[in-house]
Amino acid sequence: GIIGYRALRLTGIEKDEWSGARLGIYGFGAAGHVVIQLARARGAEVYVCTRDRERHQALAAELGAKWVGGAKDEPPAKLDASIIFAPAGELVPVALQALEKGGVLVLGGIHMSAIPSFEYSLIYGERAVCSVANNTRDDGREFLAEAARIPVRTHVQEFPLEDANEALTALKHDAIRGAGVLVI
Repeated sequence: GIIGYRALRLTGIEKDEWSGARLGIYGFGAAGHVVIQLARARGAEVYVCTRDRERHQALAAELGAKWVGGAKDEPPAKLDASIIFAPAGELVPVALQALEKGGVLVLGGIHMSAIPSFEYSLIYGERAVCSVANNTRDDGREFLAEAARIPVRTHVQEFPLEDANEALTALKHDAIRGAGVLVI
């Protein structure tokens, strides 16, 4: 949740600009399902691009996405900003194509596969790409306060601690709807 909160800050959308802003989310797992709730509570329209119809696309629709499509589908409107949570570098040119001029693309993952080369026209018009590397104690405090105020509702799949390896396998294979939690 905190990394998603930080990613929202890096979109450059200011507090008084959220109403009607168009935000794209690429990849819809643990962070994405929290970010959509924050962005919608702020007044944004959220467009979700993700590959799993059964779990991730269905959850995005339940949480109020204005539009839900496949990971490489083009949203029906140009976006003011987007966040890529999926560790898939090939989504960078796809997401840039969907951005309005002056839009910001935030790379919200800890790691990502190689980003392919792309035409300069995809960043022309003052589009920007940035990554999220860290979060601060203030990010944590602000996120928790906003999440409590909304309130954010997380969707979790619990695993007993002795099934930690199965939980990691499920996470690796994108088989968790929302977030995975180990129960001690």
